[in-house]
Amino acid sequence: MNEAEGLRQRRPLRPQVITEDSPAQEAKEGSTYSSKVFRVTFLTLAVSVAVPLLGVTVLLDCPIDPQPISLKEPPLMTGVLEPNTKLRKAERLWENQLVGPESIVNIGDVLFTGTADGKIIKIEDGEIQTIARIGHGPCGGREDEPTCGRPLGMRVGPNNTLFVADAYYGLYEVDPDTGETKTLVSTKTPIEGQKLSFVNDLTVTRDGRKIYFTDSSSKWQRQDYLFLVMEGTDDGRLLEYDTVTKEVKVLMVGLRFPNGVQLSPAEDFVLVQETTMARIRRYYVSGLMKGGADMFVENMPGLPDNIRLSSSGGYWVAMVAVRPNPGFSLLDFLSEKTWIKRMIFKLLSQETVTKFVPKYSLVVELSETGSYKRSFHDPNGVTVAYVSEAHEHNGHLYLGSFRSPYIGRLDLQHV
Repeated sequence: MNEAEGLRQRRPLRPQVITEDSPAQEAKEGSTYSSKVFRVTFLTLAVSVAVPLLGVTVLLDCPIDPQPISLKEPPLMTGVLEPNTKLRKAERLWENQLVGPESIVNIGDVLFTGTADGKIIKIEDGEIQTIARIGHGPCGGREDEPTCGRPLGMRVGPNNTLFVADAYYGLYEVDPDTGETKTLVSTKTPIEGQKLSFVNDLTVTRDGRKIYFTDSSSKWQRQDYLFLVMEGTDDGRLLEYDTVTKEVKVLMVGLRFPNGVQLSPAEDFVLVQETTMARIRRYYVSGLMKGGADMFVENMPGLPDNIRLSSSGGYWVAMVAVRPNPGFSLLDFLSEKTWIKRMIFKLLSQETVTKFVPKYSLVVELSETGSYKRSFHDPNGVTVAYVSEAHEHNGHLYLGSFRSPYIGRLDLQHV
């Protein structure tokens, strides 16, 4: 090896110097530049969307004027109220042959109900027959209800006549054999200066002389029941109709969504479900307390719909929604947050908001004094959903619904 070759072999490696134009530096700077562009673009888009959306939200009209409502913490679902799946033992009857059988009555073994398409129907020997219609077509979506009519509460009076509360037309008497209808109280006639907009339920004395009924609101109609709940409107009333004198009296005012009504077995008081407030009020119609009112049950585990007598001398109460505890209650969360309610109904329809309400079915039996005796649940409404009434007949609970396409039937001997 000559000297030159040795020098070449021993020559140290020169360190690599990365200049400003090197590929690594360019990649790093390119990445930093891209991330900056992305952040700026994202923020620009976010602002460009949020600002107009906020502006539109502020400018949009809100269909409701929500009032703050003070609710107590819901009762714990323990003991008698412990969640179970007993309602899932119910069977669905006449599925997809009728929709929205809100209230159910029987004459013998013949059932009667009113449906979402305005019909009053009879079910005899398993066969469905339309016997009357108070309104007229078309009958399709909720926008047709005011003309189609919506039979809600239903009762059997003396001589097996039917008394029906139609949400849009008023109180009617219906002959179950001929289907002949007779107007008792029309919504066209204001009562004590206030119109009837949402006739809901009724209860009748045994002699048929007095009918007690609810008008849920003078502002909102049945098709906007969610507006009524969320606004907290307190213009509901309990009224009395005398079938002999034809007079109508207002017994209670200032109620928030008065719904189901039921005379006591002794007919000395009427129970009124106040849906928005999750409670039951009592109005005395005879005795020393006549004309007075007090609280029968307050702070219930759900929003009560219809109430009916039980064979034990108590009452069956159907809940249209629950207030789970432990758990999250949308109604309780929003009760005093009026600004959130405004935002919601500026942006979303009632039908959309309804989808956020958990589909949980609950029926409770109350004693004659208002204590809880037992409860039947169907979490998530797997078997029966949107239960509006529990009507007891011949050892069974017939479960009405304001929107399901069937009647549920629960055998009380096997729950």
